[in-house]
Amino acid sequence: MNILDGRTLAETIRGELTEQVAEIVSKGGKVPHLAAVLVGEDPASQVYVRNKVRSCEKIGFKSTLIRKPAETSEQELLEIVHNLNADKDIDGFIVQLPLPGHIDENRITLAIHPEKDVDGFHPVNFGRMAQGLPVYIPATPNGILEMLRRYEIETSGREVVVVGRSNIVGMPMGILMALKAYPGNATVTICHSRTRDLAAHTRRADILIAAIGRPNFITSDMLKDGVVVIDVGINRVEDASATRGYRLVGDVDFEDAGSKASWITPVPGGVGQLTVVSLLMNTLKANQKEVYSEV
Repeated sequence: MNILDGRTLAETIRGELTEQVAEIVSKGGKVPHLAAVLVGEDPASQVYVRNKVRSCEKIGFKSTLIRKPAETSEQELLEIVHNLNADKDIDGFIVQLPLPGHIDENRITLAIHPEKDVDGFHPVNFGRMAQGLPVYIPATPNGILEMLRRYEIETSGREVVVVGRSNIVGMPMGILMALKAYPGNATVTICHSRTRDLAAHTRRADILIAAIGRPNFITSDMLKDGVVVIDVGINRVEDASATRGYRLVGDVDFEDAGSKASWITPVPGGVGQLTVVSLLMNTLKANQKEVYSEV
């Protein structure tokens, strides 16, 4: 069993981004600027946004954080989005999900201009991704692609099984792995809560991508020998022996699945480490107009 080390890889990419930003600035270019909007007090969202701001500072980006209380109206949030769309100094921005229940997340996503949608959630960007055009790939799928590419995991002609069909991870990964590209050119199966005999599908996988939010759900009896396991899940489970009273585990039973896997991502320390880095990569693309060159 070999470890796909997201922590070390993320550090390498941050170093590359730091050098790229320094070069842009040395040539008189504009410093990349990422903005984030956080509505409410969701603990996970606060941690994620805080990590984004810190990462921006480390590599030389400008960052703007807009905090709003949970009572913020949908119209108020739409006005914030409108102002960020119009702000020429901001290369890209994200509205952190989930939003409070009274706000329509789809309406907010649609209001973000595609050229500033560095989360890659707007339907225009989703469509560009599906057609293999230059695009901001959603952060977690992009992190998985970087991991497969830099660890030189072969994907062409392989059986890839994605467990989970969210618009944030599962569906994008299914599309990306089927594209004529590397990583890609795979035969893809997307499984979900209505899939019959899930294990029959997962046992065919040369590469398994688990993104369902169920702790330790994938076990060794669901895998074949030599499988590459990409675990997207980050779940809290109670653990009285842990300082915080809980520990983090993935959707895959790491120790058990490791007996079959040729490569596997740990949790923590795997895919999650690359999510923020991928957002920074997209922001740099926006700054350099690599996707929407006409804007």
